[in-house]
Amino acid sequence: MVFKIFIVVVALVAVLLAIAAFTKRNYTIVREIVIHKPKQQVFEYIKHFKHQPEYSKWLLLDPDTKINYTGNDGEPGFILAFNSQNKKAGKGEHEIKKIITGEKVEYELRFLEPFQFIATGYTSTDSIAENQTGVKWVYNSGMKYPMNFLLLFMDMEKIIGNDAEETLLNMKRKIEMAN
Repeated sequence: MVFKIFIVVVALVAVLLAIAAFTKRNYTIVREIVIHKPKQQVFEYIKHFKHQPEYSKWLLLDPDTKINYTGNDGEPGFILAFNSQNKKAGKGEHEIKKIITGEKVEYELRFLEPFQFIATGYTSTDSIAENQTGVKWVYNSGMKYPMNFLLLFMDMEKIIGNDAEETLLNMKRKIEMAN
């Protein structure tokens, strides 16, 4: 009987591993919003990561989140480190990797706790009209094999996308309220 159970468990694990081998490992989340301010003003706000505690859904989850900064804000190499007891926020670092002046801020987000993984992406601005700026937020991440099997059951578009929408709405309110 124990041998039969063992065979069933091994077969089940083999099937799950085979499914994971053909399951996507990466995903991209994209959200956009229009902010009623000039492009330069919007870009100047976005490129400074020290503004993130004012609008980031994840940093606002826990008022006791510890935040530290390293480097020159608004320049490549600047790091916003965060540490929260809230598991949805967790512990990690958000680094500016590259800036295309007036256009795009590329970043790397390194989560350290409760899970370790890296995400990359960018925030870009596009002038729609004199006082209207389109902001695009892009987030790229994934799961390594065989953990990517979990992506079959997790709607990352909804899980991360909803928080990203709230973050962009918070950003819009902050920028539009500024002079």
